[in-house]
Amino acid sequence: MTKKDITEENKEDVNNGGYDAPSNVNEVEVINTYELEEKAKEVVPKGGFDYMSGASGDEFTLQQNTKVWDKKGILPRVLADVEFPETSTSIFGQELKVPFVMSPIAAHGLAHQTKEAGTARGIAEFGGSIMSISAYSGASFSEIEEGLKDNKRWFQIYMSKDDEMNKNIIDEAKADGASAIILTADATLGGNRDRDDRNKFVYPFGMPIVSRYLKGDAKNMSLNNIYAQSKQKISTDDVHFLKEYSGLPVFVKGIQTPEDAMSALGAGADGIWVSNHGGRQLDGAPGSFEALESISKAVQGRAPIVFDSGIRRGEHMFKALASGADIVGIGRPVLYGLALGGWKGVQSVFEYFEKDLKRVMQLAGTQTIEDIKKARLFDIK
Repeated sequence: MTKKDITEENKEDVNNGGYDAPSNVNEVEVINTYELEEKAKEVVPKGGFDYMSGASGDEFTLQQNTKVWDKKGILPRVLADVEFPETSTSIFGQELKVPFVMSPIAAHGLAHQTKEAGTARGIAEFGGSIMSISAYSGASFSEIEEGLKDNKRWFQIYMSKDDEMNKNIIDEAKADGASAIILTADATLGGNRDRDDRNKFVYPFGMPIVSRYLKGDAKNMSLNNIYAQSKQKISTDDVHFLKEYSGLPVFVKGIQTPEDAMSALGAGADGIWVSNHGGRQLDGAPGSFEALESISKAVQGRAPIVFDSGIRRGEHMFKALASGADIVGIGRPVLYGLALGGWKGVQSVFEYFEKDLKRVMQLAGTQTIEDIKKARLFDIK
């Protein structure tokens, strides 16, 4: 794997100018995604890497997101007549070749100079998945489209305090081809992200999609400054508004309790997105997987469930699907792949997860995604 040369200059903190994200494009060998994080740390400037990899407070919830997988085990099944497992599935009438999508993440330009356009191309080259475009993208819709090339996409909105501005953003997202809206409801202000505070981190580039309601374009702003200019008082009325105005399926993202899942569905949400924002908001919250089963039991199949936070292996995807998720979102590993190989690195990460999930399915005796959903996990004491 070709690596970007490491110098003190390109490790310089973003606030001292000269943010120098990697620019190389190459395939990445993925043994496991934990190692990708360590390798990305070597090539991404410190302020950017800490923003991508860090979380709030003592980072307890960040750690729980990966530790909680050890609370459930997968039963190996034999004599199951399984060969070449099939990972295809669908959501809202859209056919996918895998049961996982790209979760919405801000500022891909911290990982690579191609920003979200690089991620988009990697997903498009992989084919058969969905990119969730963040309103806090460092690239415009048109720039992302250059890489995405008509591949499926959802749009995640951080709402303005002005609903006319929200309508304008939704109109643009729909014109760009968004087939669903994701309301991120758990980020009305930033968590206490110590790494960012220590680095005095600010964004080294703008955010074209939300620049219309920011005082400035986000360049040289802190995350807390950006959140303060976005809508902070989110309620079920906002779900009603997004559903009625967009005419698209609406997910509520950040659900961690059955009660909030029921509120979202009662407000007209079409999908539930179980997530704790990668441990970046309320520290001390449960690991995302800990919340999934009780939410799934409450939803009872009335709406699809997307799950993210802590996905690092095929086993994790299997356990999430067996515990009630319909689709799994992947996040940080994709950014690390982007940092290490541009769009080819993103494609490498998606191919790794596809291959790893098929391996687990074969060993667990499950031919299809529906078989996974019927699989029985066991408690690990």
